[in-house]
Amino acid sequence: MPTVPRTPKTTAAASAADTAPIAISYEAALQELEQLVSQLDAGQLPLDQLLTRYQRGAELLAFCRARLEAVENQIQVLEGGELKPWDAA
Repeated sequence: MPTVPRTPKTTAAASAADTAPIAISYEAALQELEQLVSQLDAGQLPLDQLLTRYQRGAELLAFCRARLEAVENQIQVLEGGELKPWDAA
């Protein structure tokens, strides 16, 4: 009978975060992305976890960019196709 290779064990929280679907909201995705950046910057993770965190970060970044682009497109429609500067005052 062939031997099945074992994968390194990770904590339940780490593996859940690595396989979790993209966050429901932009804000939740941004918060998770900020946490991932902090973990990567700390430099305390094993190489395999660094890679999975980086991949997750790339997914979250793509999600956030897509959401921002969608909102920008909606604003252009509301402004009659012309993007105008936003005045917060």
